[in-house]
Amino acid sequence: MVPMRLVIATCSVDYAGRLSAHLPEATRLIMLKADGSVSVHSDDRAYKPLNWMTPPCTRAETASSWVFSNQKNETLTINFGAVHLDVSEDLGLEPGLLKDGVEAHLQELLAARPAALGENLRLVKREYPTDIGPVDLLCRDDDGRAVAVEIKRRGEIDGVEQLCRYLERLDLDGRLRPVRGILAAQQIRPQARVLAGARGIRCVEVDYDELRGLKSDELKLF
Repeated sequence: MVPMRLVIATCSVDYAGRLSAHLPEATRLIMLKADGSVSVHSDDRAYKPLNWMTPPCTRAETASSWVFSNQKNETLTINFGAVHLDVSEDLGLEPGLLKDGVEAHLQELLAARPAALGENLRLVKREYPTDIGPVDLLCRDDDGRAVAVEIKRRGEIDGVEQLCRYLERLDLDGRLRPVRGILAAQQIRPQARVLAGARGIRCVEVDYDELRGLKSDELKLF
């Protein structure tokens, strides 16, 4: 496995593609992950990078720059002024996120009753693997189309973005493409619904007690 590489450098960054963006020279953290992705971070944005490129992408190096490009003809160019730290480390196998009890049980219940998501779905596999992590459920609908279901206790924008990344990876598999997505949660925030609608993802609010058979069989669909 390719090791994780962390570089702290004074650099400028330019993105060119659907639009253009420029980060003027400053000291930043550059993260190169084993999956081939690159992300550029500052010290004041928590986990969210200033700019990034998801895999698959390629890197071309010169003495003073890295140029990343992908299949969409987008480029991310990092021009180095000075490199202060450059370290690599193999992080080993990732065991995956351990979900809390409610979220894990929701996955188990919906895997047993995928039709509870409001359409006639047939489960293919729980925790279906992608090269960036497993999607909670992979199903097929009546037309045989693949459906990826991401399950959260609370549906937020981050959950929509996570499902979008899974859909992007699953669509690379010709046996599955095109894959549509469903975000299932006990509660879904309005902002998450708006983003999901813009990305073609259906949102389903599920009642935990109803799925356990403690209430009448009613789901709210959005």
